[in-house]
Amino acid sequence: MKTLVLGGYGNFGARICRALAGCPGIELLVAGRDAQRATAFASSLDAAASGVRIDVQAADLAGTLRGLGVGLVIHTAGPFQNQDYRVPQAVAAAGAHYIDLADGRRFVCDFPAALDATFRHAGRTAVSGASTVPALSSAVVDHLADGWQDIRSIDICIAPAQGAPRGEATLAGVLAYCGEPIRVWQGGRWVEMPGWADPARVEFARMKPRRGALCDIPDLELFPARYEGVQSVMFRAALEVELTQRAFAFLAFMRRAGLLPAPQKLASLLHATGGMFDALGTALGGMVVRVEGTDAQGRPARRAWHIAADDNHGPEIPCMAAILLARRFAKGEATLPVGANACMGLLALPEFEPEFARWGMVTDIVEEAPIAVTGHGAPAF
Repeated sequence: MKTLVLGGYGNFGARICRALAGCPGIELLVAGRDAQRATAFASSLDAAASGVRIDVQAADLAGTLRGLGVGLVIHTAGPFQNQDYRVPQAVAAAGAHYIDLADGRRFVCDFPAALDATFRHAGRTAVSGASTVPALSSAVVDHLADGWQDIRSIDICIAPAQGAPRGEATLAGVLAYCGEPIRVWQGGRWVEMPGWADPARVEFARMKPRRGALCDIPDLELFPARYEGVQSVMFRAALEVELTQRAFAFLAFMRRAGLLPAPQKLASLLHATGGMFDALGTALGGMVVRVEGTDAQGRPARRAWHIAADDNHGPEIPCMAAILLARRFAKGEATLPVGANACMGLLALPEFEPEFARWGMVTDIVEEAPIAVTGHGAPAF
């Protein structure tokens, strides 16, 4: 299958290209706005690959993809928070399958309703959110609560290593909701909480505790619908250097006070200066997913899944779901549904384990004591 990676020489696209280069059944195209960079990166790969210039804003994008004979497009050119669906629409028109690494809440949550009929008509599959969230996060929740009678709460925290490479586009996406009110399912009802404000302590199995703050991701909306009866869903990001976490909280305060209407405009500056704090951090990052509910025997239960990624390998994790799905397409496996899907229920946690091992990542599942429920029905993590 001829597989084209949009943003193929970028922070995440390059990782996906390295993983797919030379895979049986895959002919790789590295695509981006700069033909010279795309070709140079393609030439650096261990297996045969080609670089091509692709302008996703071009009116004839579908014709370009069709002319290249592309069978699968992997879209990594974020941020997705303010993107429309012109790229997946062009992919469907070209008769190709589609995968993206989107973590923009509206982009992923609205994706199936907006594009399912289009891809069904084309007889192709489209998957949005093939990344850490919701692809891996939902696989972890499914695994932890397998056989349980119900899930009451889900709490997720991602803790990147300070030294891990950071993409400016990713930073811009994060800053876009800094201080903005975010709809969160707490105590069985929707409430609004400000993004990146009020950091809370989070415990990890193989890392020191960190303070994590609310981030706006698709899981906050998708999980209350996917897991019937769940009362609370929370997602936090915990930066390693406390000073940077406090800086984001300050930006959130400035946004709420009306003194900083567009924090995302600081993305370039913060990206350029972020390396100043690397000496204060390490190469160790990770993630924890905690679920609480009722087990198969009707007893209160609380279980946590942890992953620790050393040597600044953490950014490999957001790429794994797209890599696994691309390999499925290349094998011609008929296990992916035709139409447009948010990436939940398409991959099981054991499928990720060889990728974790490839990068020396360590996982733990820990049985924890269930915690008390607050007066409004929300667990206090």
